[in-house]
Amino acid sequence: MLEFYLPLKALHIIAVIAWMAGMLYLPRLFVYHVDAQVGSELSRTLKMMERRLLKFIINPAMIATYVFGIALVALQPVYMQTGWLMSKIALVVLLSGAHGFFAASVRRFANDENKRSARFWRIMNEVPTLLMIGIVFLVVLKPF
Repeated sequence: MLEFYLPLKALHIIAVIAWMAGMLYLPRLFVYHVDAQVGSELSRTLKMMERRLLKFIINPAMIATYVFGIALVALQPVYMQTGWLMSKIALVVLLSGAHGFFAASVRRFANDENKRSARFWRIMNEVPTLLMIGIVFLVVLKPF
């Protein structure tokens, strides 16, 4: 079974890259959407872009990230006893929470119910970045 480890790891990394690309782009769309006039062509376009980004890139990439990550741990269960992996999983859970918040926000924007400012969305744009930095350092350095 270990012959599948490296191909699964590559697929996991690809899925993570796709997930992160979407997670970094979506709140940037929200920044622009805040300033769009309700009912305008720009607002309709942004709604479509946000929905498609979530449905066709972010959600499938997150699912693939989890599937391949779980498969990797199943092939190397000894990693479950390491502190770095437990910490990584905690950060991935936080990233998944941000994902859920962004998904709910897509629905709020679709219904013209956003109450957040562009400044808020600029700050939220940094959350996935900070979590990603922590995750990458844990995986590469394996500090504990």
